[in-house]
Amino acid sequence: MLVVIALGGNALIRRGQPLEAEVQRANVKTAVKAVAAVAREHEVVVTHGNGPQVGLLAMQTEALRDVGAYPLDVLDAESEGMIGYLVEQELANELPDRDVATLLTQVLVEPDDPAFSAPTKPVGPVYPEARARELAATRGWTIAPDGDAWRRVVPSPIPHAIVELRTIELLVDAGVVVVCAGGGGIPVVLDERGGFRGSRRSSTRTGRPRSSPTSSAPTPS
Repeated sequence: MLVVIALGGNALIRRGQPLEAEVQRANVKTAVKAVAAVAREHEVVVTHGNGPQVGLLAMQTEALRDVGAYPLDVLDAESEGMIGYLVEQELANELPDRDVATLLTQVLVEPDDPAFSAPTKPVGPVYPEARARELAATRGWTIAPDGDAWRRVVPSPIPHAIVELRTIELLVDAGVVVVCAGGGGIPVVLDERGGFRGSRRSSTRTGRPRSSPTSSAPTPS
C-alpha cells in the first residue's frame, strides 16, 4: 500500500525554537523514526511544510545589501533541498536496506490566481506586533496575526498539476522512498511558448492536483 506522510514545517522547527540547523536536524531525526516505521511495511512518499525555513532563507538573502532579494520560487526550491537533505539522510540511516531520494518538485499554478492578491501563508519567525509592523514598513512585507504574535505572509496559489508526477511514479514503482513536493511544491507557470518559469510566488496548498502537464497518468494513490 502507498502511504503519503506530511511533516509540518513547524514540526521541523517548532514555534519559539531558534532557527538553527542542528535544532532542525534533531527534530527531523525524531519525526523520521515514525516515518521509517511505516516505510518498513509500505511504500511511502514524504512531503513537508517549509514556512519557517523559507522565511529564514528570505531573511538571509535580504541581509545582503548589494544583492537583490531572491524570488520566493527560488527560495521554495532551496528549502526543498535543505529539508529534503535532512529527511533523506535520516531516513537512509533508519532504513539501510531501502533506497531514498529527494526530488525537487514543481507545481503548475495559474498566474492570475486570486491568492496572489491575498497572501495567507505564514513564513519565518514570529514577531511582536510592533516589530512586525516595522518590518512590513521597511521591507514591503504583508503581515498577519498568528496566534499571540505576528508573521510575514506570502501567497499560496492552488496547484493544478505536479510537473514531476511521472518521475515520482517511477521512483515509487521501483520501491524508492520519495521525499517530494516540499512546501506544496515550487510554483511555476507556463510561458507563451508552453515552457515553465517560476511564478515568483510561494505555493503551499496540498490539494490533490488533477494531472501532470507532461503525463496523463493519475496521481498515485
